[in-house]
Amino acid sequence: MSTDNPRSPEQPFPIPPDVPSPIDLRNPKDAAEWESTAMEKRPWRPEFFDAFAEQIGLVAGHAEVLELGSGPGFLAAHILGKLPQSRLHLLDFSDAMHALARARLGSRADLVHFIVRSFREPSWPAGLGTYDYVVTNQAVHELRHKRYALEFHRAVRSLLRPNGAYLVCDHYAGDDGMKNQELYMTVEEQRAALHDAGYVTVDQLLYKGGLVLHRAV
Repeated sequence: MSTDNPRSPEQPFPIPPDVPSPIDLRNPKDAAEWESTAMEKRPWRPEFFDAFAEQIGLVAGHAEVLELGSGPGFLAAHILGKLPQSRLHLLDFSDAMHALARARLGSRADLVHFIVRSFREPSWPAGLGTYDYVVTNQAVHELRHKRYALEFHRAVRSLLRPNGAYLVCDHYAGDDGMKNQELYMTVEEQRAALHDAGYVTVDQLLYKGGLVLHRAV
């Protein structure tokens, strides 16, 4: 008889550690380097930006939009270029990224509400109000482990107006995607997390080059 006692039923499985980021996006040098290479690494990103703008354009009048993990303002600039009447609120934990976004937006930055806040903090949604759209592009994995995605998506639901929608794009794990399956979810896991967070309808809008965009309501 084996004397090994690998784990008693009462003993919980250990929680895997968060996946550390290789760069510090709060550092102006790291932020600028990320900005300078992002479009080169994935030149199809404008196709995703177009898909975001097309969805937001379905709202009559001035759509109120919150972008989470807004970075250097690539998506924001695209949305304002297509839909200049949109009211954008950009949330990022990095002052350095907001500085790059202000430079990119130029005079249009005066029309944008910049919020410095980390969505890794449990209280991040507090006081933000509600929006027609909450959008995020290549940012969910910055939670630094996929186990946080479910609660993150639930928090986003509290920020949506009655007919609002959540547009979420991120890398996916898989043969044609990312290899780290602790940081990144498969497409199926992304869809399941949105449903588990309480979204009734989850539609895939675009799938290309290691990125997938979903619309959840």
